[in-house]
Amino acid sequence: MNKRRAMRFYLLLVVVIIAGCTNKRDDSFSLSVQELPSPAGPGSGEPNLFTASDGRIFLSWLEPMGNNRHVLRFAIREARTWSSPQTIADGQNWFVNWADFPSLVASNRALAAHWLAKSGDGAYAYHVNIAQSFDGGATWSKPIVPHRDKTPTEHGFVSMLPWTNDRFLAIWLDGRNFVAPHSNHGDEHFATEEMTLRGATIDNNGELHDETLLDARVCDCCQTSAALTVDGVIAVYRDRSPEEIRDISIVRFQNGRWTEPRTVYDDGWKHQGCPVNGPAVVAEGKRVAVAWFTMANDTPRVKIAFSNDGAATFDQPIAVDDGNPIGRVDLVLLSQNAALVSWMEQMENDATIRVRRVYADGRRSESVRLAESSTERASGFPQMTSNGSEIVFAWSVPGNPSTLRTAAAKFMND
Repeated sequence: MNKRRAMRFYLLLVVVIIAGCTNKRDDSFSLSVQELPSPAGPGSGEPNLFTASDGRIFLSWLEPMGNNRHVLRFAIREARTWSSPQTIADGQNWFVNWADFPSLVASNRALAAHWLAKSGDGAYAYHVNIAQSFDGGATWSKPIVPHRDKTPTEHGFVSMLPWTNDRFLAIWLDGRNFVAPHSNHGDEHFATEEMTLRGATIDNNGELHDETLLDARVCDCCQTSAALTVDGVIAVYRDRSPEEIRDISIVRFQNGRWTEPRTVYDDGWKHQGCPVNGPAVVAEGKRVAVAWFTMANDTPRVKIAFSNDGAATFDQPIAVDDGNPIGRVDLVLLSQNAALVSWMEQMENDATIRVRRVYADGRRSESVRLAESSTERASGFPQMTSNGSEIVFAWSVPGNPSTLRTAAAKFMND
C-alpha cells in the first residue's frame, strides 16, 4: 500500500457498532461521523481536545512559523465547523515533541493553556509555561512556571483542570531530582535520579499555591491524565516500582489532601525503559473509567476499568484491542455504564486508529476503523472528547508537511 493511500482519511458517513454476543439483549450503538475542515495550517500537529462544563469543545495545536519558531493556537467547535484560529503564544525556544504536547482548558471565568520552553542546553531541559486569558482568548497573561525548582531538567506531560472558580490545577512529571545532590537549585535535597509526579494550583492572578509531591518515583515520559469526580480530582499516570513494574497508578484529592498512590490494576508489566504510552481517565459524578496500554507477559493489550464509587475501587479490567495494539489511548464516557475507547492498532503495513464501545458489565461492540494512520512517532496521540451530544476526534497525519485532521460524530443511539 503506497504512503498516500496509507494516510488517507476514511470518511465514515454512518458507523454502526453492534454489540457482541451476550446473554443480555443485543444492543446497538450508532454514530454518524463526518470529517471537519481542520483550522490548522500546514505542518501542524500535537492536537489536544477539551470540553468545558458549558459544552464548548476546544481544539489546540502547534503550528510551525519558520526559523525554528512555533505558535500555539486554538479554535472552538461551532455548529458545523471550527471558529477562526486564535493565537495563544509563540516562541523560538520551545520544546516540541510528538508525545509531550500543549493543552488548553476552560473554566466559567477563564482559559488556561500550557506549552513547553527550553530551560538549558540538555536535550530534555525544559519548563512548563502556563498563561491565562479572561477575554475568550483575545489576550493572554504573561506565562508563569508552576514548578519552583529552577533546575534545567525535564518538566512536562502536563494535565490541567479547572480547580475552583478562581484556580486551575496543573499536574506534571518533574525531573528536578536528576540534578546533582546539593546543587543550588532550590530548597530541596536532591539525592536520587527519579522522575516525580507533582501538582500545584494557579489562581487568576497568576499566583502559585500548594505545590505538592504526589509520587516520588514514576515512569519518565508517559502522559498523565486527570478528571473531576463529585468527590474531587483524580489523576492517573504510569508508575515505576523499584522492581521496574510500570503499571497505572491513581491519586485522588479528597478532604483537602492528596491520597497515597494506588495501583488501578496489577498487570505486573516489568519494563526496563519508558514505553511513552500514558493512560486516560474520564469521570462524571461518581462514574470513572480508566484506559491504558500494557505489555505484561509480552502481550500487548489495551484495557479499560470502570468505577462507580469515584475511583475508590475499580472493577476487573476489560480488554479493548483487536490483538496487536500500539496503545496511545483516549476515551469518553457514554450513558448506560459504557465508554467509547480509541487506540492505535498495528496492521500488516502500518496502523489504524480504532474505536470501540465497552460496557462496564464486559460487553463490547465490534471495533471500527476511524482512520488509517502510521506507526511513526509523528502520528502522535489521537484525541477524543464529548459534550454529550457529539464526539469530536483530532489526530496528526505525518507527511511533508504534516497535517492535522478532525472529525465529529453525532449520537444516533446511546
